[in-house]
Amino acid sequence: MAQDGRKDSTPAPASGARAPAPGSSRVEIDAFLAQARSLARPTAPGKRGRLVFALDATMSRQPTWDTACRLQADMFREAGSVGGLEIQLAYYRGFLECRASGWVGQAERLAQLMSGIDCRGGRTQIGKVLAHVRRETQIAKVQALVFVGDAMEESLDDLCAAAGELGLLSVPAFMFQEGSDGAAERAFREIARLTRGAYCRFDPGAAHQLGELLRAAAAYAAGGMPALADLSARREAGAIRLLQQMR
Repeated sequence: MAQDGRKDSTPAPASGARAPAPGSSRVEIDAFLAQARSLARPTAPGKRGRLVFALDATMSRQPTWDTACRLQADMFREAGSVGGLEIQLAYYRGFLECRASGWVGQAERLAQLMSGIDCRGGRTQIGKVLAHVRRETQIAKVQALVFVGDAMEESLDDLCAAAGELGLLSVPAFMFQEGSDGAAERAFREIARLTRGAYCRFDPGAAHQLGELLRAAAAYAAGGMPALADLSARREAGAIRLLQQMR
């Protein structure tokens, strides 16, 4: 993926724990949360987690791009309460344009980067995003990929192969889908499964739903399953949805 020369800044391993089944008793849930808290952090003490925040910036995405611009500070706040986070912005749009920023550790800098990008028509390039994250984590460990999009126009088999490579590197993909496109849902679910991440759908224009999911993903990238379990224990809907899926 090309590095964006105009910008100077861009982004976890899943644990072996299993989330409780929907009908689990309170005792079973408490036992699971206790187990999750005992797992090792995904980053060394004193080091920030690294998260790639990737967005579809094709024309249909403008409303959600604007929403994500408003919500991104919440990711830093949530991660800061755990141990901190560095985020790399990645996006695709137009005719074969696919870029990534450098790594940033301040919400204000990420907001500046996002505000300088407008959405343009074009086809999806999810495969390039997955390949980019693989290269990044081979340089320095990436704790998680967060992807927000509403469509998929690529070979599902190719995407699954790329996702499998991320899974082998223990980089979970949190695939957040806006809307209800069937092809996108199938692809996003498979990518999440193969990377041991999570898939969640949010309603168009539902900023609160997206915000909950982004905070949960940031907590995981900064503090691993213990941080996600703690957020879930506070009854954060996004954290509960992610925790139920991660294995």
